[in-house]
Order: sequence, then structure tokens, then C-alpha cells
Amino acid sequence: MADVPPDVLHTVENGVSWITLNRPEAMNAVTWDQRERIIALLADASADPDVRAVVVTATGRGFCAGADLRGAPGSSPAGVGERVAGDVARMIRLGAQRFIGAVLDCEKPVIAAVNGTAAGLGAHLAFACDLVLASESARFVEVFVRRGLVPDGGGAYLLPRLIGPQRAKELMFFGDALPAADAERLGLVNRVVPPEDLEKTARTWAERLAQGPTRALALTKHLVNTSLDADRTTAFAAEATAQELNMTTRDAQEGVASFVERREARYEGR
Repeated sequence: MADVPPDVLHTVENGVSWITLNRPEAMNAVTWDQRERIIALLADASADPDVRAVVVTATGRGFCAGADLRGAPGSSPAGVGERVAGDVARMIRLGAQRFIGAVLDCEKPVIAAVNGTAAGLGAHLAFACDLVLASESARFVEVFVRRGLVPDGGGAYLLPRLIGPQRAKELMFFGDALPAADAERLGLVNRVVPPEDLEKTARTWAERLAQGPTRALALTKHLVNTSLDADRTTAFAAEATAQELNMTTRDAQEGVASFVERREARYEGR
């Protein structure tokens, strides 16, 4: 696409939106422009019925080294000149938190295909995705403590929900690099694959999701993402409402019909 800047590559293939960070010389540290472009692409994926899954990946040796501290204001609390009280909080809300929220709120399943180092905001970008595939060479680093910073971009929200508070504190207090195999053992990664198999595996998973009941997957994602913040009564009510809404879709009707007729379902994403 002619309007896509070269530091974010974008294609749609077989119902899958591929979003690729493309600043390998900077280990794909996210600039303001990249962040805004990715947020827009995730919103587009939600709104486009022909897009039924998303893959976020990167070129080069790094997945994402975090926010580009040399970028425009709003990318990080560091690197900012004279400021007044409230400036940093506003930048975090409108920058890193909005970026991670766009992944969590995308109505299509999002797969992270982590090809290399994911540090700081880059690690949180991966952890916010619904499924995480990692190359054997990938590693995850809660780098904030090394810079004397508090984790931002939703890290203190995401990590305890994924691996519990004790493990989350260990990663955030020490800032040590976590190899892909250890991240898989902890539950931060779904599967670790050889580098040469990463794109192929991501494509297989994404295209399988793209053939599924898209609205049911969207509702399932919402239920799971909100379940840890809700009590049982609220979660059960949300589940019942989601199923009620889902039963109005063509895919739900097709799923029931295929069961009755003893044939494979053919989902359209509608």
C-alpha cells in the first residue's frame, strides 16, 4: 500500500492482517508515527469484516526494543524536556497505554510472532496479544528498572494476570533477560519454534483463526480479558449476554446446522 510508511509494513492475506515493524537498525524501537499507524491498523482490523485475524511481527533481529526515546513527545516519560506536573501521566495514557489497549481491544484475535528481543514496551506489546509465538532466539526483558523507571504500557496489569504477582515482581525488580524457553515455561509464550519456522507457524495459526467463527472469537476474547477484573456474578452475566448476542450471527446458526447435519462447518465471519 502506497500510504503505508516504510517503518510499518502491512498486507492482508487470506483474511489475515499482517502488521510488521520495520526498523531493524533500531531493533524496532517504536516511534510516535509507528505507534499511531499500528493503532489505526488494529482499529481497521476490528471494523473490516474481511479481516478475521491479525499477526504482529517484525523484521531483523529484534521484535521491539520498546519506545524510541528519541521520538516525539508521548512515546516515553524519558527524554522529555521541561515539564509540569501531569505531563508524564498524560503522555503515558495517550501513548503507551493507548497502544497496548488497542491490542487488547482489537475485535479480531491477535498473534504476536516474536522474532527477537522484546524489551520494555515491546515485551508488553507481545504479552497483550491473544497468542504468542516466539523464535528460539527471542527473549523478553522488563528493562524499566535498568533505567530507574516504573513499568508502563500496562506491564504491571498484564504480567500478574499472566504469571502471578511473585513471578511478575521477579521480572520487574531485576530486569533480567528471559529466554524464550523460560517464557514458555512460565506461560508468557504459547509456543517456541525454530527461527525458520516462526512465520510459517504464525501463518498456519492465523489462517486457521481466520476460518473460524469471527464474532464468537471476538466475544470470547472479551470475556476472557475482562474475567479477572470481575466477580462471578458479573462474569456469568457477561457470558450469558455474549451467547445471546452470538446466537444472532450467521456463523452460530451455521455451527448448529453443521452439527445437526453431521458436516464440517463453513464459517463466513458474520
